[in-house]
Amino acid sequence: MNHSTKSCVRIAEVDKNLACFSNRGVMRNASRFLFLAAVAALASMLTSCETGPLAARGGGGPYHVTAYKPSDPSKVRVKLSLSKQNVYVMEGDRCLMAAAVSVGLPNKPTPRGNFTIYNKIEKKRSGSYGFSVNGDHIVPSTGGGGGHYVGYPMGYWCEFAPAYGFHQGFVHPVPRTHGCVRLKGEAAPKFYALVHIGTPVSIATTQPEDETIGPKVQRVDDSRTPDPDPHIMISDAAFQRPTGTLLE
Repeated sequence: MNHSTKSCVRIAEVDKNLACFSNRGVMRNASRFLFLAAVAALASMLTSCETGPLAARGGGGPYHVTAYKPSDPSKVRVKLSLSKQNVYVMEGDRCLMAAAVSVGLPNKPTPRGNFTIYNKIEKKRSGSYGFSVNGDHIVPSTGGGGGHYVGYPMGYWCEFAPAYGFHQGFVHPVPRTHGCVRLKGEAAPKFYALVHIGTPVSIATTQPEDETIGPKVQRVDDSRTPDPDPHIMISDAAFQRPTGTLLE
């Protein structure tokens, strides 16, 4: 299974361009700029009210998620909404963690149904896509050819069906994976800490939490995030750990 990581208005010369116009032109263009800026700001406010703040828009910035310790780990449940691309980790009616995720493409969908977590590997690597390493020369590889093969990092792997699991990776605003469920940055190790072998997983087009918790989930857009340095990706540094408290 190939886990593709991602698909790869600047106003840099406003002052220079305005200087070429007359004073009247400056005022006219400045007014137009201010108007457009106000419209953009309003649109941003309306969007954030509906979907929550946007993290990592084109920049791959940090994604902070709060996760709470369960009172009874045996009562933890995972609910995945495919339409909202949200995962909710619940303990009864209590939300322990909610995060944006990437799910499977229409032609390679994330399976629907009821499952359980049956395998966890903190430093999991792909067996079908990665890198061929020959000294300091590192190139993408599917396992063939020369050099030493190192699989692409799929950290904090939580498997719920054969070859399908939750794991760390880039998150996009649209379905992007080949069936797995990707969590960005610190969301992955926090999810990993909350679930255990036997944790039930419900995957459906929608979840009841979409209406109550869903609008508060912070969105992510890694669609323009630069390719990571392959030297990092073949090392343990590829497995990102939380910068703060794991579980509150």
